[in-house]
Amino acid sequence: MSDKSWLTEIPQLDRYQLLEIRKTLDGAYRSFSREYGDNIEAFFDPLLSFLIWFEKLLLGTPWWIVIGVLAGFAFMASRSWKLTVGVVVAFSLIGVFGMWDNTMRTMSIILVSTMVAIGVGIPIGIAMARSNRVQSVATPMLDIMQTMPAFVYLIPVVMLLGIGKIPGVIAVVIYAVPPVIRLTNLGIRLVDEEVLEAATAYGASPMQRLFGVQIPLAMPNIMAGINQTIMMALAMVVIASMIGVKGLGQPVLKSITNQYFTLGLLNGLAIVALAIIFDRISQSYAKRIQQHLGGR
Repeated sequence: MSDKSWLTEIPQLDRYQLLEIRKTLDGAYRSFSREYGDNIEAFFDPLLSFLIWFEKLLLGTPWWIVIGVLAGFAFMASRSWKLTVGVVVAFSLIGVFGMWDNTMRTMSIILVSTMVAIGVGIPIGIAMARSNRVQSVATPMLDIMQTMPAFVYLIPVVMLLGIGKIPGVIAVVIYAVPPVIRLTNLGIRLVDEEVLEAATAYGASPMQRLFGVQIPLAMPNIMAGINQTIMMALAMVVIASMIGVKGLGQPVLKSITNQYFTLGLLNGLAIVALAIIFDRISQSYAKRIQQHLGGR
């Protein structure tokens, strides 16, 4: 190769150097996994216990009670009889077509993952809104989380914790948490400065301004973030089924590998039904909050 080959071909590491880099990084992660894997797994044991309990609760509760509770939540959030009837019809059809158990398993992991994402995401969003330095650090990380292929999340999680429910929850949370962080940050930053100055003039402390003024006024944006988090969590269901997460994703995966068109279609439609129901309920609740705040 001539001395000027770099003008036509980009310089690159040779195969041996790349292999050494990969070996070094893989070895370091394996060492970390062996050293701290058990401690990390023990840390997540309470979450696993709660997830198992919640799944058993949904599976063990009579179907008509589950549908009644879901319809009640839908009506309280939306005050819409159309949406309430739609919830009843959708879940009844899911049961009629033999997908009830898998739907309950999917609901349990989606609801738990969403609760974890909210518990992690809202405080981070608040910290970003209160500090430009935190925002400058967190924003590139959120960019990576939102653009990294979803399959890549499964690799380190499975290496660290194996297959099962908790790795699935962690992968879903990592994939789904950025919207609630970003929109919490945005909503709090959009609160009018004059409102905050008025609250300060009345003697409100920083915590009182946060919980009494900023978060209530930012709630429509926060709810939009929660809505997007739920949608992204549902989108992760099929991928999470690859690491042993039971639910509607596993029949879809089975239908892909065995070319069962009807099986994949029905379970895919069940996932779509869940997505539409959760989307309409959260959007309706966000609109009610916004109207309530607008009328004050």
